[in-house]
Amino acid sequence: MFIVKNRITVLMCAIGCIASASLYAQKTIQVTNPSDFPRNEVVSIPISDLRAFLKKTKETDLRIKDGNNKFITIQWIDYNGDKKNDELLFQANIEAKATNTYTLVSDPKTPVPESKITTYSRLVPERVDDYAWENDKVAFRVYGPKGQKEALEGVKGSTLSSGVDIWFKRTDQPVINKWYKGYLTDPMYYHKDTRGEGYDPYPVGDSRGTGGIGIWYKDKLEVSRNFISSKTIAEGPLRTVFELTYKMFSSFDVREVKRISLDLGSNFSKFESNFHDERGAPNYTIGISLHKNEGETKLNDRAGYYLHWEKIDDAYVGEGIVVNPNIVQKSFANRTEVPDQSNLLVVTTPQPKLTYYAGFAWEKSGQIKTKDDWENMLQKQAKIVANPLVIELK
Repeated sequence: MFIVKNRITVLMCAIGCIASASLYAQKTIQVTNPSDFPRNEVVSIPISDLRAFLKKTKETDLRIKDGNNKFITIQWIDYNGDKKNDELLFQANIEAKATNTYTLVSDPKTPVPESKITTYSRLVPERVDDYAWENDKVAFRVYGPKGQKEALEGVKGSTLSSGVDIWFKRTDQPVINKWYKGYLTDPMYYHKDTRGEGYDPYPVGDSRGTGGIGIWYKDKLEVSRNFISSKTIAEGPLRTVFELTYKMFSSFDVREVKRISLDLGSNFSKFESNFHDERGAPNYTIGISLHKNEGETKLNDRAGYYLHWEKIDDAYVGEGIVVNPNIVQKSFANRTEVPDQSNLLVVTTPQPKLTYYAGFAWEKSGQIKTKDDWENMLQKQAKIVANPLVIELK
């Protein structure tokens, strides 16, 4: 009897110790959606909020379970390149006015689930030096220094522009590497919609494309040229992040370093433009190309969203900007007969860092069917920016 009791005591102690260790290694994350519509977003947890958990757990052992006790995809990001992670990401799909609970666990034996869809970005030296980025919904690109040099030399096909190009996708799979590989044997490869994946019919030229920057001064938009350097910070799977540096531009001697990020599931890239202002710029202005002035525009300074709706080839595309309405000075459609100079312009108060969102949706992607669909998407994005998810660690 003594031996049995002793064994029971030892067994109970072992169970208790395991339970205690397990509890110590767990921490819950509550994510609340304050909006009246469902939200599927990437959640960011600063490393500082994970210090207590990581005192007993390696970052490489950390996992997250959702409310169904299933492991989910996570991503670490080191923003400053010091080999130390700054942020942990995971994706939360939350109903309107609801709260989801996630659990941090230490489980080195269980691999982090891979996502079937992803974000991605890279410099593309095989086509001069574009920088391209994408997720499961949209794709973008901008143009680099070699492209500028060739454009100034008159090389055909080169682009002299700090505008933002958009690629029309109708697949949730990556296309950047595939389309550029096709370009090597056929320069028109990704300009033809023949594979059921989409294509690039969007003309940028010297316009602002979808989300390019300038300074509105004396009834003219002063703009930079191509970026002079780039740095990839994170490729994915949940968020891609990179930085572009631009040479001094405008009569106000402005330098810009632009950090761009794109989250999985979003139609909008986040732009964070950091300015060094030598001579007091009067504003920083965000633009969308109006091309040949055949589309429709809608400006909403009160809510902070700006819409362009146009037909390109045989389908419609909606482009848009979302920005904090408190920093908007004015907005207007600047229409002209000069090629590439018609732009929807959002003029914002000058500040060292300007944050805004720019994106689009293509009719053939299946994401939208009408202009009202696109405006609804813009309205939701404006509400998302104004009312972020509420995150609590317990």
